[in-house]
Amino acid sequence: MAFESLTEKLQNVFKKLRGKGRLTEEDVKIALKEVKMALLEADVNFRVVKQFTKAVQERAVGQDVMNGLNPGQMVIKIVNEELVNLMGSETTELPVKPGNDITVFMMAGLQGAGKTTTVAKLAGKLKSKGKRPLLVACDVYRPAAITQLQVNGEKQGVEVFSMGDKQNPVNIAKAAVEHAKANQQNVVLLDTAGRLHVDEDMMQELADIKANVQVDATLLIVDAMTGQDAVNVAKTFTDKVGIDGVILTKMDGDTRGGAALSIKAVTGKPILYVGMGEKLSDLEQFYPERMASRILGMGDVMSLIEKAEAAIDQEQAAEMQKKLKKMDFDFNDYLTSMEQMKKMGGIGSILNMLPGVGSKMKDIEGMVDESALERTKSIILSMTPQERTNPGILNVSRKNRIARGAGVDIAEVNRLVKQFEQSKKMMKQMPGMMGGKMGKRGGFKLPF
Repeated sequence: MAFESLTEKLQNVFKKLRGKGRLTEEDVKIALKEVKMALLEADVNFRVVKQFTKAVQERAVGQDVMNGLNPGQMVIKIVNEELVNLMGSETTELPVKPGNDITVFMMAGLQGAGKTTTVAKLAGKLKSKGKRPLLVACDVYRPAAITQLQVNGEKQGVEVFSMGDKQNPVNIAKAAVEHAKANQQNVVLLDTAGRLHVDEDMMQELADIKANVQVDATLLIVDAMTGQDAVNVAKTFTDKVGIDGVILTKMDGDTRGGAALSIKAVTGKPILYVGMGEKLSDLEQFYPERMASRILGMGDVMSLIEKAEAAIDQEQAAEMQKKLKKMDFDFNDYLTSMEQMKKMGGIGSILNMLPGVGSKMKDIEGMVDESALERTKSIILSMTPQERTNPGILNVSRKNRIARGAGVDIAEVNRLVKQFEQSKKMMKQMPGMMGGKMGKRGGFKLPF
């Protein structure tokens, strides 16, 4: 995941600060020198790093901090606040018009940034908020770009407007807006052509679309894995075409994260969303304070809560809670929990949002075997409905049949049945743990 290395390095710096009863100005300078190196290694823009460390130092050597009861923690608090400021302080919402007024978004970006997939992801987000989006295929140059948009549009249940690859993108955009008006669609997403690099033809085409269509916002999609190149691309688009916001893709990859910390400071434009996976649901709204919390290893519990609320059916959760209290849950419930966990992005995604876990993800990933979860699912699906409901009837011959059906050794079936029985015993011993709520937004139960 993004920021793992940076998180680990910052936590090491903070550990040293916490260990001191009182801080000297020299202590702060040494710590900030290490913070500076960690940020540069994470591919954060040099000027941004310089401004950031200067702002932290000016606040950290003040009398209130140096003479406070816990100066180490105060410095960490200041670093957190300055990280939030760096990324934009407040969450920026998409400028969507109310009611049936049509909002036109022009989506731009280089080839390979995941632009077409991201456009479909955004359409899905807007649809879930009650909007009626229209995807528009304006990329007439890249082979299969139109087909890719149509396939993703169908998966999202969103119409795709296309006039083939022989028409001028400007004419396609104009016709699409008229189509949206005639069909009561209130958000138009123009998927424009990408190039391998920024060139004059690309910029001119975007300018021509803007000159002929009332574009409400131009959103730039950039690949977080390209680091400073992503920031440079964003700066060029800002200067030449004008953009209103950025969507960062591939933030789940092995990226150093510098782009997320540099774009707002360099371009003045906010990050609106971040792509956290390949699935069409893997697009998250960008919250600067939550990202800062992740970077500092403090987790992101609010995003975890929102993911759970979106993935878990409330009626199903209430029913599951009743079963857990009565201790009569079975393998059907086990299967349901696994499906809910998958919707939330899997164990790795969940653990990464828990406080103190982010920097240890490399160690944890080796312990979390996602393929083992798939085998568990196969074992449960190889059971008859009666066996899932009443695990007590699982004798040796039944277990052998299940093992053959799942393509696993009988030892794995025995292990799963044993784990299941142990889980029931453990829950009987901890009745109080199942009844609480998680935070103010609570009322759901995490599926593990």
